[in-house]
Amino acid sequence: MKEIEQFEWDRWNIEKIKKKHNVEPYECEEMFFNELFIALDEGHSQKEERFFALGRTDSERLLFVVFTIRVGKVRIISARDMNRKERRIYHEKV
Repeated sequence: MKEIEQFEWDRWNIEKIKKKHNVEPYECEEMFFNELFIALDEGHSQKEERFFALGRTDSERLLFVVFTIRVGKVRIISARDMNRKERRIYHEKV
């Protein structure tokens, strides 16, 4: 994503993602600089547009990340490993 200026993190989300899904913040960030499939998360875009990304970390981990963009900053909301359906979509789209 060329419009990324930086990432913005909520401390609570960092801890939640690490504890629940064992995903580190740097993994979420680095996947944005690799091949991605991004789509609007229409079901969760009431107050602001939310997106989801299917991507690969530098260590080949496949992640599903929910995020929003606020003034050039990517704000990560959630992250976890892709499920089987998401892996199939990622391999079809990328």
